[in-house]
Amino acid sequence: MEIMKVILLQDVKGSGKKGELVNVSDGYGRNYLLPHKLAVEADAKAINEMKNAEQSKQYKIEQEKAKAGKDADKLNNQTLTIVGKAGKNGKLFGSVTSKEIAAELRKKFGIEIDKRKVVIDGDIKTFGTYNCEVKLYTGISAKLKIMVTEAED
Repeated sequence: MEIMKVILLQDVKGSGKKGELVNVSDGYGRNYLLPHKLAVEADAKAINEMKNAEQSKQYKIEQEKAKAGKDADKLNNQTLTIVGKAGKNGKLFGSVTSKEIAAELRKKFGIEIDKRKVVIDGDIKTFGTYNCEVKLYTGISAKLKIMVTEAED
């Protein structure tokens, strides 16, 4: 039985995941994987392209981590002031949402953050100071305070 090396272009059940270099039987490779465009033959050019793609992916991840680290340093222990309207009894009219916090972070610090990455301790429905955590990257987050003040008429 002949064996051939192929690089998978898609996940193939029983063979491996996309981007992996695997050994398959010659017949399986030539008659199924190659014609169905599930794999390419692992020649020098294909292996080199695979390594370059992996390196660029790694570089991109490192860049994102570095940016998240800088953003975390910028945000840590900061106090973000949000002005809210007073309702009855001096309570906040409505509540402060993670969307508003993300918008304020964009405005004040120039950092784009998805509202789903903003974690608030409970609902912000009254004036005062609250703790907040912003998840910037896997394992990298910043803790800051949210101070809700009353709008001046």
